[in-house]
Amino acid sequence: MAKIPQISEFMDKTFVTLDKDMDVYKAIDVLLDRGLTSAVVVDPYDRILGILSEKDCLTVLTKSVYHVLPSAKVSDIMTTKVVTTSASTDVFKVADIFLKHFFRRLVIADEDNKMIGQITRRDLLRVIRQWKRDSKKTKKAPIL
Repeated sequence: MAKIPQISEFMDKTFVTLDKDMDVYKAIDVLLDRGLTSAVVVDPYDRILGILSEKDCLTVLTKSVYHVLPSAKVSDIMTTKVVTTSASTDVFKVADIFLKHFFRRLVIADEDNKMIGQITRRDLLRVIRQWKRDSKKTKKAPIL
């Protein structure tokens, strides 16, 4: 039986992190300039504290009064319950996590709760495409 691929084979090991004390408008600039839908918020030791998503940033607008945008830090609006998984998680489990949650990006953490990578729903689409191509080469569906 073929080995089921682990997410470590497909995860992105380059990522952007934010500081909890960063001005939220600076964080929005980072998200927009980098084309990101979210970024993980870490402490000085790189442990995961939260995640700042586009949706979190929209709260800035809902808190504005008379068109005056409030001042805020990332920690004021970030999501603190971050779903993470380990690099040894298989691709089927990751797909299941995405199907059960609304987010687009899954954080890969080590045993010290430090971010070591990330994977997106789009990355899993690439896994499916690779699986399809591999199955055409072998004339049978490979076991992911």
